[in-house]
Amino acid sequence: MVDRRPRRAEGLPVEPTTVGYLSAALLLLALLAGVPVAAAMGLIGIGGMVLSVGVSFTASQLGNLPYAVVNNYDFAVLPLFVLMGVLAEASGITSQLFHALDLWLRRVRGGLYQAVVLGSAVFAAVSGSTIVNAVVFTRIAYPEMVKYGYDRSLSIGSIAATGSFAAMIPPSITMVIYAIMTDQSVGRLLIAGIVPGVLTAAVYFFGIAIMVRLRPSLAPVATQPAPWAQRYKAAVAVWPILLLILPVMGGLYSGLYPASAAGAVGAFFAFAVALWKRRGPGRWLAPVLGDAAAISCTIFAILIGGLLLSRMLVVVGVIDHLVVLITGFASTPLKFMLLVSVLYLVLGCFLDTTSMMVVTLPFIFPVVAALNIDPIWFGIVLVKLIEISVVTPPVGVNLFAVLGAAGKDTTVNDVVRGVLPFIALELLVLAILIALPGLTTWLPNRMMGM
Repeated sequence: MVDRRPRRAEGLPVEPTTVGYLSAALLLLALLAGVPVAAAMGLIGIGGMVLSVGVSFTASQLGNLPYAVVNNYDFAVLPLFVLMGVLAEASGITSQLFHALDLWLRRVRGGLYQAVVLGSAVFAAVSGSTIVNAVVFTRIAYPEMVKYGYDRSLSIGSIAATGSFAAMIPPSITMVIYAIMTDQSVGRLLIAGIVPGVLTAAVYFFGIAIMVRLRPSLAPVATQPAPWAQRYKAAVAVWPILLLILPVMGGLYSGLYPASAAGAVGAFFAFAVALWKRRGPGRWLAPVLGDAAAISCTIFAILIGGLLLSRMLVVVGVIDHLVVLITGFASTPLKFMLLVSVLYLVLGCFLDTTSMMVVTLPFIFPVVAALNIDPIWFGIVLVKLIEISVVTPPVGVNLFAVLGAAGKDTTVNDVVRGVLPFIALELLVLAILIALPGLTTWLPNRMMGM
């Protein structure tokens, strides 16, 4: 057990808590200067421990903590979900899914908007990454929407916003990181995201229907429906996507296997579908595996850096001090949730999702425990805030993801104007989740084997 009491290193004229606060300020400056997040957090965490508690303790942490992270079997779910997502994208099933939805929704005015909403929600259940979701649908759907006369701003805005579904709908990389950082059940957290994820998609669906009805210029007049035979053929072509969703979610909910095994099952079926769709392991496989490895290594580097920083903040006493300070200011769960909401909406303008969670959770989560807030419910609310942050101007990562994939004819102004109505819809869902915690906790409380 680590001694959490501050211990001053020999000859150091500064109190450990002061070192902790100075380290937090230095981290902010480093991030603003563009220092890579993993390096900034790791080096500042190491430096703070050396100055406050000495070289011996720091060396022991460096020897144990990185190995403990990468050697923990429970954390295997993270690279497996990443692999599942990149394999699903490589299989080409996403374009088939969008084509099928387009055929079924042609008789609805604004049908391509709705196809993006439903397609992103389904693909989120196999991708786990907001950026991947946004980029894939920009390439597939955006040219079609522009071609048929859909409003350019709302089209690109809807793609950027629906890309954020991957943060909430399992398997979610964001939720796995939260579970790792807070020592929560990955399985319960993933299942908890199902109802809020479906709720968000439903709010988008009806919100778009209202927007198109109030402003008919946003979408062309509905065309004649496709023949039934064509629609059924397109629907049958995407049945393999069920192999990527049902085994993972069914196994988790039934308690048949833990989250790490669910990740392996999902990656296996994604590999099988990709092999089938691609007619064998051609040249596509090596780049896909390389992408999955690169993404996983980046996430683990950020996690290790964040945990080193978090360990330093605990040891020097900053966390204990902050818990007292914040609980005194936000003495009730509601006040605290409002404070956290404002904090994350502001941070989302400047940091990517993984960095934002890893930087803030060491400060925030101890207060969650002190106020007896359900950590699963808090995690889902936090993920919803992150969903909003990825489309919040000026630096929401999904905005730049779709802008880069859309081509030169689309401007930042187009994306920002198009995403604003969806930020309003997201804030509505956020308010519902905060007001009705049972929407989040009902399903995981009925999980078998938990």
